Amino acid sequence: MGLPPGPPGAGALLFFILFFLPRELGVSGHLGSPAAPDLGLKTGMILPLDFREANSSRIEAIQADRGARRRLRLLQGAGDHKQSARMRLYDDLLTRGYYTTRLMIGTPPQEFALIVDSGSTVTYVPCSTCQHCGLHQDPRFQPDESSTYEPLKCNAECSCDEEKNQCTYDRQYAERSTSSGVLGEDVISFGNESNLAPQRAVFGCENSETGDLFSQHADGIMGLGHGPLSVVDQLVKKGVISDSFSLCYGGMGVGGGAMVLGEISPPPDMVFSYSDAHRSPYYNLDLKEIRVAGKKLLLKSRIFNGKHGTVLDSGTTYAYLPTEAFTSLRDAVMNHVASLKLISGPDPNFKDICFYGAGSDASHLSETFPEVDMVFGNGQKLLLSPENYLFQHSKVKGAYCLGIFNNENDQTTLLGGIIVRNTLVMYDRAKQRVGFWKTNCSSLQKNVQLFNDSPLLAPAPSPSVITGNSTEAPFSALPPKALSDLLAGDLNVSIISFDMHVNINKSEMMKHLPELSEAMARDLEVNVSQVNFVRIESEGQGTFIQWDISPLGSTRHFSRDAAVDIITRLLEYRVRLPENFGPYKIMSWKVGLTSERTWWKRHLLTIAGGSLGIIVVAFISAFLLWRHQQRENAYAPVNPDQPEQELQPL
Repeated sequence: MGLPPGPPGAGALLFFILFFLPRELGVSGHLGSPAAPDLGLKTGMILPLDFREANSSRIEAIQADRGARRRLRLLQGAGDHKQSARMRLYDDLLTRGYYTTRLMIGTPPQEFALIVDSGSTVTYVPCSTCQHCGLHQDPRFQPDESSTYEPLKCNAECSCDEEKNQCTYDRQYAERSTSSGVLGEDVISFGNESNLAPQRAVFGCENSETGDLFSQHADGIMGLGHGPLSVVDQLVKKGVISDSFSLCYGGMGVGGGAMVLGEISPPPDMVFSYSDAHRSPYYNLDLKEIRVAGKKLLLKSRIFNGKHGTVLDSGTTYAYLPTEAFTSLRDAVMNHVASLKLISGPDPNFKDICFYGAGSDASHLSETFPEVDMVFGNGQKLLLSPENYLFQHSKVKGAYCLGIFNNENDQTTLLGGIIVRNTLVMYDRAKQRVGFWKTNCSSLQKNVQLFNDSPLLAPAPSPSVITGNSTEAPFSALPPKALSDLLAGDLNVSIISFDMHVNINKSEMMKHLPELSEAMARDLEVNVSQVNFVRIESEGQGTFIQWDISPLGSTRHFSRDAAVDIITRLLEYRVRLPENFGPYKIMSWKVGLTSERTWWKRHLLTIAGGSLGIIVVAFISAFLLWRHQQRENAYAPVNPDQPEQELQPL
């Protein structure tokens, strides 16, 4: 099956959705052969996706904070009060093409970056026995090092290995990448932010991968789709979560957002579409028409019901429409912005439709580009603002490209993550519906933390230094608010130190230290002069490197916001090293704190000492002057035996 033309960044865009089928849904917009979904279980868990704020989004997030807090009380007062698990999400649509979360597997926990995928059922990670696996973000899973790991024994309900000992899985994708391995069962934990206890679950231990799966940065997949191997289905079957989950992606230039696994109380103005669980094995919508600037496109509603219908998929980056629908939408948008200049896309291999002249402030795009409405069968409509169908040009500042593409010969309408930026999407499987609620997802993620019943952080360490160790407490367990609380009061951050482990030998690493410093400065958004190499040591086949991040120039300390931002970026692995460095791990970190004292407090000792000295000198001077005056005024009786001596001339 061929692939349609894709948007720029083909490696990120052609990442594929998994389903527990021989052939599966792919990011390219092509769908594999369907199979009857395995539903029928009911019952809830919270996972927030982490976010990356762009400067243009900070003000909006702050302004939305108060409203989001109020609305979150609605969201969290839902369901049957089962336990919830909250996990951060990393990466973003533009740079990676997907979102990842961190999942811990085994005892002791081994941590992995997994792509969150509503079209996939199998959750898998590279195994230590893998003969052909790429160099990913984290070390491979070591079954022998987990005391709770058990292979899934061969049975009538699974495919088995050649020895008929262990169940296997084998996935093939439309763009010819593959993943295969064995199935095992182990304890899966969701991080220290979660109040859901670790649960035993079946997952894939990968022994081979090819194509984009081999070259991607993420370790593997976290399956949220329909099917017995889905994380959602397994937790639902255990009765620990409800049969529902929700996703909330950040806006343009912002990664992350919030994810909720389990039932939530939908806001009163949430828009719903019927989702027929038997229509296809994927989460589908009852899309009937599209309007651009209020005008209905001249399309018959059946165009959105071809093949697998209209599929909503968290693992796909952009949107793909059947040819007729794409042409009609493209022409309507281009006619509305005819005054803008058409320019070439960032990748010459793709014929992207890009516009220049709308300004570089993404928050003002709605002043130029039209609103697009997706109207469902019940008459309710999902409003798409420009950030829901445009992406930023990576080479021309102030240019934007259409993020909706022609699905060519495939009649499926595939809606990816771009469509639901800054939208809370509720996959209500129990009621066979999908809900949409426009909100600031970055602000929502922050406030989910504030309303968590479980403690965010253990008691703070010594006030002179704050430390952490990734092997004892995953960094994802330390949200920005907790950092702010630690740095509250009269303390300032004077230095930020951390140890990094890279899978490159010491001699080779020494050659690339300047390149590594520049990469860290770029992603931490500091000056390269602030990134200071301290020491380097060999560790097996890898290298430990200690770094210090110091305040800029003559500044004595970081502002509290700057310190929290830098630490958060480190803890969330936002530093993207060049591909030749391979995966890395932050092993430990330390923050040096100084007291925030006023000028009088800082110089009190000097002032006191000086004042005391002045008083002493004044006292001695006064005493000597007094004695001198006493001597001048003291006349002794004249000794008659000796003549009075005259004063000698000076």
